[in-house]
Amino acid sequence: MKFSLVVATIGRDREIAELIDSLLAQGRSDFEVIIVDQNEHDRLAELETAYAGRVELRRFRSSVRNANHARNLGLRHARGEIVAFPDDDCSYPPNVLDRVEAAFVANPALGALTGPAASPEGGLGSGRWRAEGGSIDLGNVWTSVIEFNLFLPRAIALELGGFDERMGPGTVFGSAEGNDLVCRALARGLEARYDPELRIIHPDKRLTEVAVARAERYGRGLGFALRRHAAPVSTWFAFMVRPLGGAALSLLRLRLHDAAYYFMTWRGRVAGALAAEARRPVTLPPLTETA
Repeated sequence: MKFSLVVATIGRDREIAELIDSLLAQGRSDFEVIIVDQNEHDRLAELETAYAGRVELRRFRSSVRNANHARNLGLRHARGEIVAFPDDDCSYPPNVLDRVEAAFVANPALGALTGPAASPEGGLGSGRWRAEGGSIDLGNVWTSVIEFNLFLPRAIALELGGFDERMGPGTVFGSAEGNDLVCRALARGLEARYDPELRIIHPDKRLTEVAVARAERYGRGLGFALRRHAAPVSTWFAFMVRPLGGAALSLLRLRLHDAAYYFMTWRGRVAGALAAEARRPVTLPPLTETA
């Protein structure tokens, strides 16, 4: 088994079917899909039946509504050489798995491979993304990583302790858990690379009602990660000043909705950076595989 694709999910079924269809369209059979189901009701039983015999699919139920807990649960059960964690509303463009395999074959020492988000409408998705590819370091990791476009050798992901379950959706530090994982890989001396042409399609939610509602929580996650990993001053400036500028400009244009998004993002980043937990050393024990 070459790939294990771990999908943490709650409240979606049609979108998961679209993701699986995009994986089947890769033209490969050397992958498994591990669904970690956090729904209260068994809404995914029909989907599981529909794909039986078409794809190697396993589903695990979890009563813990925490995306990283679900991802780590799936990681413990993974059997592929390379693991990835697509969101339950993603889709894979053609040849993604071929491109990933080629990168790891070309560089057997590679510890992590990332790429940007792509918008369903075309172009890049929400977030700030590097234009150039290459090695990831503490200066550019913040514009090189998104959780649903992150590929790692399974052994390395387990050794790193997977995702920090104190971060990500379902916690007060609602984002940047992928950046945190890659930073921990860098601290171990592992090589991580960013490929701007390795794109995963994800709905673009910037400045939507959903984005505004979660802006502070997501901002808190990034501030937490910036402080935890001692990001360079230039990075702090970019991520702390830009939201204030966006809020001010939006107010001048009487775009109150946009101003609220930028201000809540800034407030969250400040709160995350000031959190006591961000000043503590990162101590994640390795994850143990489940037979």
